[in-house]
Amino acid sequence: MAALLEACGLEKTFRTGVVERPVLRGLSLEVEQGEWVAAMGPSGCGKSTMLYLLGGLDLPDAGSIRLGDDELTDFSAPERARLRRRRVGFVFQQYNLIPHLDVAGNVELPQRLAGVSRHDARAKSVELLEALGLAGRERNLPGTLSGGEQQRVAIARAMANQPDLLLADEPTGALDSASSALVLDVLRAQHDRGQTIVMVTHDVDVAAVSDRIVHIRDGQIVNSESSGTVGST
Repeated sequence: MAALLEACGLEKTFRTGVVERPVLRGLSLEVEQGEWVAAMGPSGCGKSTMLYLLGGLDLPDAGSIRLGDDELTDFSAPERARLRRRRVGFVFQQYNLIPHLDVAGNVELPQRLAGVSRHDARAKSVELLEALGLAGRERNLPGTLSGGEQQRVAIARAMANQPDLLLADEPTGALDSASSALVLDVLRAQHDRGQTIVMVTHDVDVAAVSDRIVHIRDGQIVNSESSGTVGST
């Protein structure tokens, strides 16, 4: 299959005053259309930074990122924002829900920004929220939900526009085992329909549902394996 995402030689250093902290050191990753890749590694190895760069939320200091025919490093910040709106869905560790919008409003917002009608956005939101076990919570504000429920709203929002690429940073990190299983079932169903997913996780059992696992150490991918061989390294 053709590659949907190609990242080559990514370098990123964060600077605080005169202190420099290299995070990515020449990281390269290729993801095929319809593939589900899980990224694992110790805290601070660059996993989340990699996701932010792959989705165009930040730019690398060096290297290239190509999503289909689009070279993200050539785009301005507004151009990257428009590309994300059309082609990328994010699931953040911190949820990043809008506190004054209810659950349905949070899921509808990216659809409305993409030009979807109010009626169709509402119908898609109801469908996703029901699949994620959140039927009846549509009018709740995020602050009234548990952490696990907020994470599931964030996942519904990320999938609302049926993005080419879904980027998920610890999507089950705040969930109990039952909610984790529900979220993975939904992600698996989306993957079965052809959704391309890049997911960061610390959980070996969660990583095992992916097609491929890449291991990151010190800002580089040091190993890539089929999920069927997880634990062999």
